Amino acid sequence: MPALSLSAIPIGIRYMLLSALGFALMSACVKYVSINGIPVVEIVASRALVSLIISYTDVRRKGLSPWGNNKPLLLLRGVLGTAALMCVYYAVTTLPLAEATVLQYTHPVFTAFLGLVLLKERLQGATLVCIALCLTGLYIMVQPNLNASIDDALPTFSVVVALMGALGSSIAYVIVRKLSRTEDSSVIILYFPMIALPVSTVLMWPSFVLPSLSLTLLLVLVGVFTQVGQYGLTKAMQTQQAGQASAYAYIQIVFSTLIGVWVFNEVPSIWTYTGGGLIVAGALFNAIGHRLFRRRASV
Repeated sequence: MPALSLSAIPIGIRYMLLSALGFALMSACVKYVSINGIPVVEIVASRALVSLIISYTDVRRKGLSPWGNNKPLLLLRGVLGTAALMCVYYAVTTLPLAEATVLQYTHPVFTAFLGLVLLKERLQGATLVCIALCLTGLYIMVQPNLNASIDDALPTFSVVVALMGALGSSIAYVIVRKLSRTEDSSVIILYFPMIALPVSTVLMWPSFVLPSLSLTLLLVLVGVFTQVGQYGLTKAMQTQQAGQASAYAYIQIVFSTLIGVWVFNEVPSIWTYTGGGLIVAGALFNAIGHRLFRRRASV
């Protein structure tokens, strides 16, 4: 049997794997610098600075106005994105990497409800299955928190913050979908660091920690790996069907679990494996299951 080569993997899947690895490495850098005394808001500020430089350069390269057309909605996207990122980073720094990543992938549930309420989108069969699996998986993951006799409980506050981050990401995603009708993607991306940098700079000032040279490099890498993840995600969506490409995004959980075990000695519990498996199954079904329902309806 011939050996599997990289060229045999479709280009869209390769980009999605690159994206997943980039985001997993970003989370690992966030956790490492936090363990070494850098506050979350300072990490957000560092990422925003790197993103601002890269995003502004891209907007100028395209000859676009950085202010966009729908300024109120762009500002709202920046504010919500900033709040969501702070929640996500807090979760990463206070939970094992695997658990923090799995909880972030509950966002299809929030996105479905927001699409129903804000965009008047009908909940399809695949989405309803996704919601049921994700909620069941979430209950299994936090079940130890409800039973004092179980030792594998996650910090309840961190779990709530992680879910708030997923909710904030979902709201931002719905806004981005609406903005995409009138705004260039580079302008939409630019508004995040334009809001996040001044907000996080003000918040970090009372507790600012001067990082060492090695930690400064890792803070820069947080921004760099984020851009790698976003680049891979964008290219994957351009070269592969969205459902097929997004299905491979969940390999980030595998990357994060391996990094957590290797770098931080974090071994996921049976509750994480079981609940996380259901959440991933639900999210995957949401990504690719719509075609199954369409085929059944056409028969």
